[in-house]
This record gives sequence, C-alpha cells and structure tokens, in this order.
Amino acid sequence: MSVMRSDQGNRTSTVLGRRLGGELLRLRDAAGKTQQQAAQAISATSTKIVKMERGWVPMRDPDIRVLCEFYGLDDPRPVGHLLDLARLDRERRKAKGWWQHSPNAGALAEYIAMEDAASRVRTWQLALIPGLFQTAEYARSLAVSDGVWEDPDEIERIVEVRMKRQARLLGDDPLHVYAVVWEAALRQLIGGPDVMRAQLERLIEVAQLPNVRLQVLPYRSGGHPCVGGAFNIVSFAETEAIDVVHVDSIASTVWVENPDEGAAYSTFFDRTTRLSLAQHDSAALIDSIRKEM
Repeated sequence: MSVMRSDQGNRTSTVLGRRLGGELLRLRDAAGKTQQQAAQAISATSTKIVKMERGWVPMRDPDIRVLCEFYGLDDPRPVGHLLDLARLDRERRKAKGWWQHSPNAGALAEYIAMEDAASRVRTWQLALIPGLFQTAEYARSLAVSDGVWEDPDEIERIVEVRMKRQARLLGDDPLHVYAVVWEAALRQLIGGPDVMRAQLERLIEVAQLPNVRLQVLPYRSGGHPCVGGAFNIVSFAETEAIDVVHVDSIASTVWVENPDEGAAYSTFFDRTTRLSLAQHDSAALIDSIRKEM
C-alpha cells in the first residue's frame, strides 16, 4: 500500500507516473547503473532521476529515449510503450478540474481528481451513502456532525464541492458506478427522518440510471469479506492504467496501487456482491425503509 501526499509535485494522478517510473527503475537496476550515472546521461541531477522513478514529475520523451538506450533497451516496442505511458501521464497532469479551485475540497481533492479521470468506480460502503449519490441535505448533515467545520459558509462550500462531483453521473461519457451499500447505511438517521427519507428517494432515482448499479447487503447476510471497512476501486479507460483502490479512514487516506493487492480488493468486492440483494430487491428494501421513516 502507498499513501499519496500532496507535496510530491503538481499532478492530477500519479498512477501512470508511478508505473512509468517503476519501469525505468527496473531497467536501471537490471543494467547495473546508478542514479548519478542515469542523471549524467540526460544532463540532469540525481534528484531529477529520483523524482522520475517515483512518478512525481512528468517525463519528456527525449529523456525516456536516452535512458532506454543507456540502459540497453533497444527494442522499439517496449520503448514505445513507455512513451505512451508518458504521454497519457502528461495529459492527466494538464487536466484542470474544478476541484483545483475549491480550497475546501480538503482530503477529497486527490480522490475527486482521480474520479474525474476514471471510467468506472466500484464502491463498498458500510455506514454512509456513497458521495456520488448524496443529497445536499445529507452531505450538509454529515459536515455538521463531523465537528471539524464550524463556519456555516465553509460547510456550504464543502457541500457544493460534493454536489459538483455528481455531474460525472450524467453527460455523453458518464462515469459507471457499481455501488454496494450495507443496510446499516440506509437506516442510520443522518440529519433525521426527513433528511433520510429524501436521501433514500434519491437513491431509488439514481439507481435507475443506465450507468449505475446499486445493491444492498442486508443484515441477514451475516459475515462477509468486506466487513473490515469501506473502499473505492477506481478504473480507467486506458489499457496501460491499473485499477487503484482508495481507502479513506478517520486519520489517513491510503491508495493501493499494487496490481496484486488491487485484485484482492476486487475479489472481496465481487464476493460481497454475490451476498447482496439483486438490484430490484435492493430498490424494494430501500423503499420499504423509506416508508418506515
């Protein structure tokens, strides 16, 4: 697992950058070259090689070509693959999303940037309605109960940020979302009965979108693979980009960027979906809980 930090350069996503950097590091190790030698090859400093190998900076095609030649890689196919990775990474870094101008996005900024570039998100939630499906009143109640923000204007800006995310559900190229929610999230009275009733109505509406699949894991399912905590699996259209798992805890945010660990989360998610109600039955349970309120 790896924790993404905000002081590692100006980037929208480090996923492709880290993969590219890891490939260059592997080539350098195999060639028996030092970072200082690699730096001399491209007339740069060792610090720049460190940043490149950790995926902190965009990479220029000439630097990649020189390093590949220096490391003894002369096959045009793998070199072309690295150049494609670099191009995609540069395009991601150039993206200027609305969240970059929202100072109150806070810890969500990294995730929103990733979500905006994604083609699909699979989300498992234990105690909360997924952010993409929240009403403004529900999001506001969460912000108030959090206790971190006390200024009403600041809370409203936070709610605005969360609402803007939902634009990804619509449009010509909408985000595909597969959400599995534990029954507890539907019954927890965030904001009181009126707020929850409206929130459950919103869930029923959003579940009808063609790009949304929503299932509920009922209490009666008992133990399940995802009992340990909530997470999001973010997928991208580019074949070069691996899935990334976002795990947001009380004190930290963790991004799992390892293919094997990411596959494990996908397996846990799939197993939990098989224990969940079908979409029609999930909608019926949501409506039943709504009527109780």
